[in-house]
Amino acid sequence: MEPGNNTVVTELILLGFTEDATVRAILFVVFLIIYSVTLMGNMSIIMLIRKSPQLHTPMYLFLSHLAFVDIGYSSSVTPIMLWGFLRKETFILVAGCVAQLCSAVTFGSTECFLLAAMAYDRYVAICSPLLYATQLSSTVCILLVGASYLGGCVNAWTFTGCLLNLSFCKPNKVNHFFCDYSPLLKISCSHDFSSEIIPAISSGSIIVVTVFIIALSYVYILVSVLKMRSPEGRQKAFSTCTSHLTAVTLFYGTITFIYVMPKSSYSTDQNKVVSVFYTVVIPMLNPLIYSLRNKDVKKAMKKLMANTGSHNICNFKQCNKLWTSK
Repeated sequence: MEPGNNTVVTELILLGFTEDATVRAILFVVFLIIYSVTLMGNMSIIMLIRKSPQLHTPMYLFLSHLAFVDIGYSSSVTPIMLWGFLRKETFILVAGCVAQLCSAVTFGSTECFLLAAMAYDRYVAICSPLLYATQLSSTVCILLVGASYLGGCVNAWTFTGCLLNLSFCKPNKVNHFFCDYSPLLKISCSHDFSSEIIPAISSGSIIVVTVFIIALSYVYILVSVLKMRSPEGRQKAFSTCTSHLTAVTLFYGTITFIYVMPKSSYSTDQNKVVSVFYTVVIPMLNPLIYSLRNKDVKKAMKKLMANTGSHNICNFKQCNKLWTSK
Protein backbone atom coordinates (compact mmCIF):
# COMPACT_ATOMS: atom_id res chain seq x y z
CA MET A 1 0.00 0.00 0.00
CA GLU A 2 1.31 3.47 -0.87
CA PRO A 3 2.29 5.87 1.94
CA GLY A 4 -0.64 8.02 3.04
CA ASN A 5 -3.19 5.53 1.74
CA ASN A 6 -3.46 3.48 4.94
CA THR A 7 -6.03 5.74 6.62
CA VAL A 8 -9.14 3.79 7.54
CA VAL A 9 -12.18 5.28 5.76
CA THR A 10 -15.85 5.33 6.75
CA GLU A 11 -17.19 6.09 3.26
CA LEU A 12 -16.99 4.10 0.05
CA ILE A 13 -17.43 5.06 -3.59
CA LEU A 14 -19.50 2.87 -5.93
CA LEU A 15 -18.20 3.28 -9.47
CA GLY A 16 -21.32 1.88 -11.14
CA PHE A 17 -21.41 0.88 -14.80
CA THR A 18 -19.97 3.70 -16.86
CA GLU A 19 -18.75 7.30 -16.75
CA ASP A 20 -20.63 8.22 -19.97
CA ALA A 21 -23.46 10.60 -18.98
CA THR A 22 -25.63 9.68 -21.99
CA VAL A 23 -25.39 5.96 -21.33
CA ARG A 24 -26.15 6.55 -17.65
CA ALA A 25 -29.28 8.53 -18.56
CA ILE A 26 -30.51 5.74 -20.84
CA LEU A 27 -29.81 3.09 -18.22
CA PHE A 28 -31.62 5.17 -15.59
CA VAL A 29 -34.81 5.19 -17.67
CA VAL A 30 -34.53 1.47 -18.51
CA PHE A 31 -33.99 0.33 -14.93
CA LEU A 32 -36.58 2.73 -13.54
CA ILE A 33 -39.13 1.04 -15.83
CA ILE A 34 -37.89 -2.41 -14.76
CA TYR A 35 -38.14 -1.48 -11.09
CA SER A 36 -41.65 -0.06 -11.54
CA VAL A 37 -42.79 -3.25 -13.30
CA THR A 38 -41.18 -5.31 -10.52
CA LEU A 39 -43.09 -3.48 -7.80
CA MET A 40 -46.42 -3.48 -9.64
CA GLY A 41 -46.13 -7.11 -10.79
CA ASN A 42 -45.17 -8.58 -7.43
CA MET A 43 -47.64 -6.47 -5.45
CA SER A 44 -50.36 -7.52 -7.89
CA ILE A 45 -49.50 -11.20 -7.31
CA ILE A 46 -49.68 -10.72 -3.52
CA MET A 47 -53.01 -8.87 -3.69
CA LEU A 48 -54.48 -11.36 -6.16
CA ILE A 49 -53.60 -14.32 -3.93
CA ARG A 50 -54.97 -12.57 -0.83
CA LYS A 51 -58.29 -11.70 -2.51
CA SER A 52 -58.86 -14.98 -4.40
CA PRO A 53 -60.12 -17.86 -2.18
CA GLN A 54 -59.32 -20.40 -4.90
CA LEU A 55 -55.64 -19.47 -4.56
CA HIS A 56 -55.51 -20.05 -0.80
CA THR A 57 -53.38 -23.18 -1.17
CA PRO A 58 -49.79 -23.98 -0.09
CA MET A 59 -48.44 -23.44 -3.59
CA TYR A 60 -49.75 -19.88 -3.76
CA LEU A 61 -48.79 -19.15 -0.15
CA PHE A 62 -45.19 -19.83 -1.17
CA LEU A 63 -45.68 -17.79 -4.34
CA SER A 64 -46.96 -14.77 -2.39
CA HIS A 65 -43.89 -14.89 -0.15
CA LEU A 66 -41.65 -15.29 -3.22
CA ALA A 67 -43.23 -12.10 -4.61
CA PHE A 68 -42.59 -10.30 -1.30
CA VAL A 69 -38.97 -11.49 -1.28
CA ASP A 70 -38.51 -10.32 -4.89
CA ILE A 71 -39.74 -6.84 -3.90
CA GLY A 72 -37.26 -6.76 -1.01
CA TYR A 73 -34.42 -8.17 -3.12
CA SER A 74 -34.87 -5.65 -5.89
CA SER A 75 -35.46 -2.75 -3.48
CA SER A 76 -32.23 -3.47 -1.61
CA VAL A 77 -30.22 -2.89 -4.80
CA THR A 78 -32.13 -0.91 -7.43
CA PRO A 79 -32.68 2.48 -5.68
CA ILE A 80 -28.93 2.87 -5.01
CA MET A 81 -28.21 1.80 -8.58
CA LEU A 82 -30.68 4.36 -9.96
CA TRP A 83 -29.11 7.07 -7.81
CA GLY A 84 -25.73 6.05 -9.21
CA PHE A 85 -26.93 6.65 -12.77
CA LEU A 86 -27.61 10.29 -11.86
CA ARG A 87 -24.05 10.80 -10.61
CA LYS A 88 -20.60 9.86 -11.83
CA GLU A 89 -19.76 8.25 -8.49
CA THR A 90 -22.02 7.19 -5.63
CA PHE A 91 -20.83 7.86 -2.09
CA ILE A 92 -22.12 5.49 0.59
CA LEU A 93 -21.20 5.05 4.24
CA VAL A 94 -19.62 1.75 5.24
CA ALA A 95 -22.58 1.24 7.61
CA GLY A 96 -24.95 1.76 4.65
CA CYS A 97 -22.94 -0.74 2.63
CA VAL A 98 -23.23 -3.30 5.43
CA ALA A 99 -27.00 -2.72 5.61
CA GLN A 100 -27.40 -3.12 1.84
CA LEU A 101 -25.36 -6.33 1.73
CA CYS A 102 -27.28 -7.75 4.70
CA SER A 103 -30.62 -6.97 3.05
CA ALA A 104 -29.62 -8.38 -0.35
CA VAL A 105 -28.18 -11.59 1.12
CA THR A 106 -31.22 -12.09 3.37
CA PHE A 107 -33.73 -11.84 0.52
CA GLY A 108 -31.54 -13.72 -1.97
CA SER A 109 -30.98 -16.65 0.41
CA THR A 110 -34.66 -16.71 1.40
CA GLU A 111 -35.57 -17.00 -2.28
CA CYS A 112 -33.40 -20.13 -2.54
CA PHE A 113 -35.25 -21.77 0.34
CA LEU A 114 -38.67 -20.73 -0.98
CA LEU A 115 -37.90 -22.20 -4.40
CA ALA A 116 -36.95 -25.47 -2.66
CA ALA A 117 -40.19 -25.40 -0.63
CA MET A 118 -42.17 -24.86 -3.84
CA ALA A 119 -40.42 -27.86 -5.42
CA TYR A 120 -41.41 -29.99 -2.42
CA ASP A 121 -44.97 -28.72 -2.78
CA ARG A 122 -45.09 -29.88 -6.41
CA TYR A 123 -43.59 -33.24 -5.43
CA VAL A 124 -46.30 -33.89 -2.85
CA ALA A 125 -49.09 -32.64 -5.13
CA ILE A 126 -48.09 -34.94 -8.00
CA CYS A 127 -46.57 -37.96 -6.25
CA SER A 128 -48.80 -38.13 -3.14
CA PRO A 129 -51.98 -36.18 -3.93
CA LEU A 130 -54.06 -38.05 -1.31
CA LEU A 131 -51.62 -36.98 1.42
CA TYR A 132 -51.30 -33.39 0.19
CA ALA A 133 -53.56 -31.86 2.87
CA THR A 134 -51.68 -33.72 5.60
CA GLN A 135 -48.09 -33.29 4.45
CA LEU A 136 -48.62 -29.62 3.60
CA SER A 137 -50.96 -28.55 6.37
CA SER A 138 -51.12 -24.94 7.53
CA THR A 139 -48.63 -25.69 10.30
CA VAL A 140 -46.15 -27.32 7.91
CA CYS A 141 -46.44 -24.41 5.44
CA ILE A 142 -45.85 -21.83 8.18
CA LEU A 143 -42.81 -23.79 9.36
CA LEU A 144 -41.40 -23.98 5.83
CA VAL A 145 -41.91 -20.26 5.24
CA GLY A 146 -40.45 -19.39 8.66
CA ALA A 147 -37.46 -21.67 8.06
CA SER A 148 -36.86 -19.96 4.69
CA TYR A 149 -36.67 -16.52 6.28
CA LEU A 150 -34.58 -17.84 9.17
CA GLY A 151 -32.13 -19.47 6.75
CA GLY A 152 -31.86 -16.20 4.83
CA CYS A 153 -31.17 -14.26 8.04
CA VAL A 154 -28.53 -16.74 9.22
CA ASN A 155 -26.67 -16.50 5.91
CA ALA A 156 -26.90 -12.71 6.02
CA TRP A 157 -25.51 -12.68 9.56
CA THR A 158 -22.56 -14.73 8.32
CA PHE A 159 -21.75 -12.22 5.58
CA THR A 160 -22.42 -9.24 7.84
CA GLY A 161 -20.23 -10.59 10.64
CA CYS A 162 -17.31 -11.10 8.27
CA LEU A 163 -17.84 -7.68 6.67
CA LEU A 164 -17.89 -5.92 10.05
CA ASN A 165 -14.45 -7.38 10.77
CA LEU A 166 -13.03 -5.74 7.65
CA SER A 167 -11.56 -2.26 7.45
CA PHE A 168 -11.23 -0.19 4.29
CA CYS A 169 -8.40 2.11 3.31
CA LYS A 170 -7.82 4.44 0.38
CA PRO A 171 -8.37 3.98 -2.49
CA ASN A 172 -11.93 3.28 -1.35
CA LYS A 173 -13.52 2.78 -4.78
CA VAL A 174 -15.78 -0.26 -5.24
CA ASN A 175 -15.92 -1.40 -8.86
CA HIS A 176 -19.60 -2.39 -8.72
CA PHE A 177 -23.08 -0.86 -8.69
CA PHE A 178 -23.96 -2.11 -5.21
CA CYS A 179 -22.17 -3.38 -2.09
CA ASP A 180 -21.56 -6.98 -3.09
CA TYR A 181 -19.23 -8.96 -0.86
CA SER A 182 -16.55 -9.94 -3.39
CA PRO A 183 -15.80 -6.37 -4.64
CA LEU A 184 -15.74 -5.15 -1.02
CA LEU A 185 -13.28 -7.89 -0.11
CA LYS A 186 -10.96 -6.76 -2.92
CA ILE A 187 -10.57 -3.23 -1.50
CA SER A 188 -10.29 -4.29 2.15
CA CYS A 189 -6.95 -3.72 3.85
CA SER A 190 -7.52 -6.17 6.69
CA HIS A 191 -9.16 -9.31 5.33
CA ASP A 192 -7.84 -12.78 6.08
CA PHE A 193 -8.55 -16.30 4.86
CA SER A 194 -11.59 -16.74 7.12
CA SER A 195 -13.24 -13.64 5.60
CA GLU A 196 -13.14 -15.38 2.23
CA ILE A 197 -13.94 -18.96 3.16
CA ILE A 198 -16.76 -18.56 5.72
CA PRO A 199 -19.21 -16.68 3.43
CA ALA A 200 -18.28 -19.02 0.56
CA ILE A 201 -19.06 -22.09 2.67
CA SER A 202 -22.31 -20.57 3.96
CA SER A 203 -23.69 -19.52 0.55
CA GLY A 204 -22.32 -22.63 -1.15
CA SER A 205 -24.04 -24.89 1.40
CA ILE A 206 -27.38 -23.17 0.79
CA ILE A 207 -27.04 -23.52 -2.97
CA VAL A 208 -26.05 -27.22 -2.71
CA VAL A 209 -28.82 -28.12 -0.23
CA THR A 210 -31.61 -26.28 -2.04
CA VAL A 211 -30.52 -27.52 -5.49
CA PHE A 212 -30.42 -31.07 -4.11
CA ILE A 213 -33.97 -30.74 -2.75
CA ILE A 214 -35.24 -29.28 -6.02
CA ALA A 215 -33.45 -31.88 -8.17
CA LEU A 216 -34.61 -34.80 -5.99
CA SER A 217 -38.19 -33.53 -6.02
CA TYR A 218 -38.23 -33.31 -9.79
CA VAL A 219 -36.65 -36.73 -10.23
CA TYR A 220 -39.54 -38.23 -8.26
CA ILE A 221 -42.01 -36.04 -10.18
CA LEU A 222 -40.58 -37.22 -13.52
CA VAL A 223 -40.77 -40.88 -12.49
CA SER A 224 -44.35 -40.40 -11.29
CA VAL A 225 -45.41 -38.58 -14.46
CA LEU A 226 -43.88 -41.22 -16.74
CA LYS A 227 -45.96 -43.85 -14.95
CA MET A 228 -49.19 -42.01 -15.80
CA ARG A 229 -51.18 -43.67 -18.56
CA SER A 230 -53.23 -40.62 -19.47
CA PRO A 231 -51.57 -38.08 -21.80
CA GLU A 232 -53.87 -35.41 -20.36
CA GLY A 233 -52.66 -36.26 -16.84
CA ARG A 234 -49.05 -35.98 -17.92
CA GLN A 235 -49.65 -32.65 -19.61
CA LYS A 236 -51.47 -31.28 -16.56
CA ALA A 237 -48.69 -32.44 -14.24
CA PHE A 238 -45.98 -30.89 -16.40
CA SER A 239 -47.95 -27.65 -16.81
CA THR A 240 -48.04 -27.14 -13.02
CA CYS A 241 -44.23 -27.39 -12.90
CA THR A 242 -43.12 -25.34 -15.91
CA SER A 243 -43.42 -21.94 -14.20
CA HIS A 244 -41.41 -23.08 -11.19
CA LEU A 245 -38.78 -24.80 -13.33
CA THR A 246 -38.36 -21.64 -15.43
CA ALA A 247 -37.88 -19.50 -12.30
CA VAL A 248 -35.44 -22.02 -10.80
CA THR A 249 -33.37 -22.23 -14.00
CA LEU A 250 -33.07 -18.45 -14.34
CA PHE A 251 -32.21 -17.83 -10.68
CA TYR A 252 -29.78 -20.68 -10.05
CA GLY A 253 -28.15 -20.30 -13.44
CA THR A 254 -27.06 -16.75 -12.62
CA ILE A 255 -26.08 -17.19 -8.94
CA THR A 256 -24.04 -20.28 -9.90
CA PHE A 257 -22.10 -18.12 -12.35
CA ILE A 258 -21.29 -15.63 -9.58
CA TYR A 259 -20.74 -17.84 -6.54
CA VAL A 260 -19.56 -21.19 -7.92
CA MET A 261 -17.47 -20.51 -11.02
CA PRO A 262 -13.80 -19.55 -10.45
CA LYS A 263 -13.35 -15.76 -10.22
CA SER A 264 -10.59 -15.85 -12.81
CA SER A 265 -12.98 -17.22 -15.46
CA TYR A 266 -14.96 -13.99 -15.84
CA SER A 267 -14.32 -10.23 -15.75
CA THR A 268 -15.70 -7.55 -13.45
CA ASP A 269 -17.98 -6.28 -16.23
CA GLN A 270 -19.44 -9.77 -16.69
CA ASN A 271 -19.95 -9.93 -12.93
CA LYS A 272 -21.93 -6.67 -13.07
CA VAL A 273 -24.14 -7.85 -15.94
CA VAL A 274 -24.96 -11.17 -14.26
CA SER A 275 -25.55 -9.41 -10.93
CA VAL A 276 -28.03 -7.06 -12.61
CA PHE A 277 -29.86 -10.06 -14.00
CA TYR A 278 -30.39 -11.91 -10.72
CA THR A 279 -30.94 -8.86 -8.47
CA VAL A 280 -33.02 -6.65 -10.79
CA VAL A 281 -34.32 -8.49 -13.85
CA ILE A 282 -35.38 -11.84 -12.34
CA PRO A 283 -37.57 -10.20 -9.65
CA MET A 284 -39.41 -8.51 -12.53
CA LEU A 285 -39.72 -11.73 -14.56
CA ASN A 286 -41.04 -13.98 -11.76
CA PRO A 287 -44.56 -12.49 -11.58
CA LEU A 288 -44.76 -12.54 -15.38
CA ILE A 289 -43.68 -16.19 -15.47
CA TYR A 290 -46.21 -17.27 -12.85
CA SER A 291 -49.08 -15.20 -14.26
CA LEU A 292 -48.62 -15.86 -17.98
CA ARG A 293 -47.95 -19.62 -17.65
CA ASN A 294 -50.36 -20.44 -14.81
CA LYS A 295 -53.99 -21.17 -15.62
CA ASP A 296 -55.18 -20.80 -12.01
CA VAL A 297 -53.63 -17.34 -11.68
CA LYS A 298 -55.11 -16.22 -15.01
CA LYS A 299 -58.56 -17.51 -14.03
CA ALA A 300 -58.37 -15.80 -10.64
CA MET A 301 -57.27 -12.57 -12.30
CA LYS A 302 -60.17 -12.65 -14.78
CA LYS A 303 -62.64 -13.45 -12.00
CA LEU A 304 -61.33 -10.64 -9.79
CA MET A 305 -61.46 -8.16 -12.68
CA ALA A 306 -65.00 -9.28 -13.52
CA ASN A 307 -66.10 -8.92 -9.90
CA THR A 308 -64.46 -5.51 -9.66
CA GLY A 309 -66.18 -4.42 -12.87
CA SER A 310 -69.56 -5.67 -11.64
CA HIS A 311 -69.05 -3.91 -8.31
CA ASN A 312 -68.24 -0.65 -10.07
CA ILE A 313 -71.31 -0.97 -12.29
CA CYS A 314 -73.51 -1.60 -9.23
CA ASN A 315 -72.04 1.40 -7.47
CA PHE A 316 -72.64 3.53 -10.55
CA LYS A 317 -76.29 2.38 -10.74
CA GLN A 318 -76.83 3.08 -7.04
CA CYS A 319 -75.32 6.54 -7.33
CA ASN A 320 -77.35 7.24 -10.44
CA LYS A 321 -80.53 6.12 -8.69
CA LEU A 322 -79.83 8.37 -5.71
CA TRP A 323 -79.06 11.28 -8.03
CA THR A 324 -82.26 10.88 -10.07
CA SER A 325 -84.37 10.54 -6.89
CA LYS A 326 -83.16 13.95 -5.81
